[in-house]
Amino acid sequence: MSDKKSNVSDKASEIAKNIWLAGVGAYGKAADEAQERLEKAGVETPKLFRDLVKAGAALEESARENLKPSKSSVEDRINKVRENFNLQRFGRSDELSHLQAKVDLISKKLDLLTTALTESGAITVPKTPRKTAKKKSPAKKATTRKKTPAKRKSAARKSKA
Repeated sequence: MSDKKSNVSDKASEIAKNIWLAGVGAYGKAADEAQERLEKAGVETPKLFRDLVKAGAALEESARENLKPSKSSVEDRINKVRENFNLQRFGRSDELSHLQAKVDLISKKLDLLTTALTESGAITVPKTPRKTAKKKSPAKKATTRKKTPAKRKSAARKSKA
């Protein structure tokens, strides 16, 4: 039995040694391949870089050519939207001043018509009582605001009507 044990032990040692040598061989082979690839990359890298630069330049030029028409079409679209917005926009200043002039003219004509009809006796216009001004306390006077020119204009328009 000791022969069997010794024989099994020798085989186990031989198998372990072969496993170790296979690992060392794999490491050596991987190191050699890595060294070859590194040397190859050192030679091929400038060529690869130049090829990539050429391809990038060609793509950039192509993209620029394709963007020129789309840039002008985008600008055309923006201009169309602006035109449509201006056509649909209410209350432009020149239109507002024109409408205000018309309203003022109509108000004057209405006042003249009312006066003429009242004087002829065709209609009677009830007079509205005037409100008396209330005295303000000193605390309230400090918090009151002055009328701005826009408020004065609107107040003047209301008093005409």
